[in-house]
Amino acid sequence: MEQYRINDLERLTGIKAHTIRIWEKRYSLIEPSRTSTNRRFYNGGQLLKLMNISTLLAHGHKISNVAALTEDELKSSIEKLKEAPSSDALIGNFINDLTYAMLNFDEIQFESVFGAIVARFGLYEGMLQVFYPFLKNTGILWRVNKALPIEEHFATSIIRRKLIVATEGLPFPGKDSKKFLLFLPAEEWHEIGLLFSNYILRSRGCTTIYLGQNVLTEDIERTCNTLKPDYLLTFFISPKPFTDVVAEIELISGACGAATLLVAGSRDNIGAVKIQPKKIGILKDVGSLAQYF
Repeated sequence: MEQYRINDLERLTGIKAHTIRIWEKRYSLIEPSRTSTNRRFYNGGQLLKLMNISTLLAHGHKISNVAALTEDELKSSIEKLKEAPSSDALIGNFINDLTYAMLNFDEIQFESVFGAIVARFGLYEGMLQVFYPFLKNTGILWRVNKALPIEEHFATSIIRRKLIVATEGLPFPGKDSKKFLLFLPAEEWHEIGLLFSNYILRSRGCTTIYLGQNVLTEDIERTCNTLKPDYLLTFFISPKPFTDVVAEIELISGACGAATLLVAGSRDNIGAVKIQPKKIGILKDVGSLAQYF
């Protein structure tokens, strides 16, 4: 049986741990099990119930009314949201479905939901509106450890594969297109954002040279000297002292010649970075990349 701590429930549903405890007492919403040391834990069915409740609350339902619903009535309310024209309702359900498929290692379901999202929004809008929020909710996007929990490895591997296949299906860019060098600097391993950026750039007709993870500065310099890219794009995700991030950005910028260095990443790493040289651009979100096509 799956075992989730209350902190896991908070992270995956967006409902605060103290609120979950209050609902347990006030509405008997869910009943946690206990370990031999009296620590509470929850199963997958309880997690799914809280995810569905969170979705209904986000669309105007009151907890007192939702708590009174039977399991069948709760499922029926969620199905009605799926049929509603509201994109927000649909997005919330898609995120829940992806999360539950991930936690159950259900590749068939994950693939099915992925296909439904792409059919509804297209890959670009689907990534922006559904997959990025899903990755943020689960913690995958800015995970601090190289080793993700195995469930998140499962989801990341599927999304990574989909992005690579989608990118390979794009036409080759023209000879005079803008040239981007994409890489993750030394000790950076979280590739989803870089892969999505590669897809965006290629879909907009840009030439990309994709170097991948953990690239040393001297290799970046050598590649820039050979290929003369217009832009470099990188991500800083793993937590580091702010001064180290700034120093590394300046070092890479110095190694890339006349090219403009574009930097994205976690808010803790780049949120306070100020653009000093004109050849460094800080990307606050994926949409910021559009000005450089």
